[in-house]
Amino acid sequence: MNLNFDNIWVEKYRPKSLEDFVISDDNKKIIESFVHKKEIPNLLFTGTPGIGKTSLAKIIVNDILQCQYLYINASDENGIDTIRTKVTNFAQTKSIDGKIKVIILDETDGLTLDGQRALRNTMEEYSKITRFILTANYRHKIITALQSRCQSLDLIPPLSLVAKRCLFILKSENISISESDKTKIVHLVKSFYPDLRKCINELHKSSASGKLIINENKTNEVLELIYKNIKSKNVIAVRKSLIENEQKFNSDYINLLRSLFNFIDENEQNIEIKKKYLLVVAEHLYRSSFVVDQEINCYSCFIQLSDIT
Repeated sequence: MNLNFDNIWVEKYRPKSLEDFVISDDNKKIIESFVHKKEIPNLLFTGTPGIGKTSLAKIIVNDILQCQYLYINASDENGIDTIRTKVTNFAQTKSIDGKIKVIILDETDGLTLDGQRALRNTMEEYSKITRFILTANYRHKIITALQSRCQSLDLIPPLSLVAKRCLFILKSENISISESDKTKIVHLVKSFYPDLRKCINELHKSSASGKLIINENKTNEVLELIYKNIKSKNVIAVRKSLIENEQKFNSDYINLLRSLFNFIDENEQNIEIKKKYLLVVAEHLYRSSFVVDQEINCYSCFIQLSDIT
């Protein structure tokens, strides 16, 4: 079945080669060394969603190594049985062309602890013929034994290159851009950085009419209202304003907390209060990796902030 992704920008402009991939110079040099060797060590790609971890893994197997590979989404198939059957069965046989084979375990931080422990032995036992590329949003969720078996790369892309890629996509789609638009694009990129996928999706949405129309980011407007209620210790009003203004920050509570951190750092004048506030926000940003309901986590943060004196 042939699928046409031409109308979906994130798929249409998904990089197929290293030249198109948004990556720091240091990491690019490391990946380029694989081109000459035609071999890779076990790799662990980490970083927040939308920065291209899966895309880079597929560039390595399809474009650089051109090798036989197995792709598994470890957040869906996350049990020890996946490692014992699919992974081990693929890893233990030699490739038809004599090249190394690669197993891509996407979102490895979704594997159970038993699954991760079982993976250690498989990686070592078949290391002569099989390599592994692991991706993870959260490095701390990968057991130390796996981390030590891989070369780790944090793939957070440079901000300037993310903006450059967004401008390239708009130009490729023949979307006219004025000088004022360029400033708005930079602000949009900063709002969602380092999530390049989110940036592209937002630009696609803003260009639906064939013309670029970027609505003013109203997150600061929401933050000012929330911060005012936090300072006045009006926790009921805090949640009311939070829910009523969800559209203004696209219901992205993690990004709202991140923006709140910067807002406090820039606007709170009392140094001691600022330190306490920032520590509370940082703690809830960390918790956002585990909680089921982001809105409740965010509101919990605001309650704690309102208790600080």
